[in-house]
Amino acid sequence: MKIIIFGSGGVGGYFGGRLAASGEDVHFIARGAHLDALRSGGLHLNSPLGDAHVNPVHATDTVADCGIADVIIVSVKLYDTDAAADAIRPAVGPGTMIVSFQNGVSGADILSKAFGREHVIGGTSSIAARIEKPGTIEHTGKMATLAFGEWGGELTPRTQALLDACLKAGIDATLSDHIDALIWSKFIFLAAFSGITCTYRQPIGPIREDSEKRALFRSALEETYAIARARGVDLPGDLVDKRMAFTDGLPAEMSSSMYHDLAAGKRLELPWLSGAVVDFGHALSIDTPAQQTFVDTLAPFAEGNG
Repeated sequence: MKIIIFGSGGVGGYFGGRLAASGEDVHFIARGAHLDALRSGGLHLNSPLGDAHVNPVHATDTVADCGIADVIIVSVKLYDTDAAADAIRPAVGPGTMIVSFQNGVSGADILSKAFGREHVIGGTSSIAARIEKPGTIEHTGKMATLAFGEWGGELTPRTQALLDACLKAGIDATLSDHIDALIWSKFIFLAAFSGITCTYRQPIGPIREDSEKRALFRSALEETYAIARARGVDLPGDLVDKRMAFTDGLPAEMSSSMYHDLAAGKRLELPWLSGAVVDFGHALSIDTPAQQTFVDTLAPFAEGNG
């Protein structure tokens, strides 16, 4: 199976590395010093689930070098999705399957508009990983899961083939017959988690122990949950309670990828996370004061140099 990883940072680098280590034909799209390091020394994974070093790796900055792919995994930042859709076009053939393992809920829609819904399946990932240094992915904690599936919930040979490849690579992966609900479940958590860790510039530990911050976090969850239900997403009634329990089980030092971007002065995914919640709320006449607080606080840093 030829797999192109478009976006070889924390998510793409980690899961692509596991697939490559198991023998899949994986091609990494990267740039700059990270690309140079991949070409010269291979890909290093530092993980509590087991370190790995894949060398050599197929790494390039040009999708046209890769040929037609069986699967394209898109894992760039949300603000790069339109550019990604243009860039991957040379690798998309009649049978190519595209899956977004990005944050938010907009990535798959952008890819579907570019290539047709028939080429795109839904996907979601849960992992704390980042580029520690060029050529090296650091995975924090033991959470590293993928879920994906057809929009209609049916089992197909192409999704089964991707699942088989993931399981062979030791990846905790599942096929979902309600992938839209899983994507929104993650979005509900992530919009609140990224917003509050960035607003207070703290990891989750001290936030969940502070009663006022904890209440704000829960309110942010509830706002996005209300929007999802209003949009017809089939979610359990106790989802917010489950998301709070999940948060309480996270390592105290854990923070969001957007927090790392903020600390590094990089562009933020704010408009596609808390900003998207606020926009959805306006369209549906649902108040989102908690998410609006995150947007107002972080707007000055959204373009970087935070």
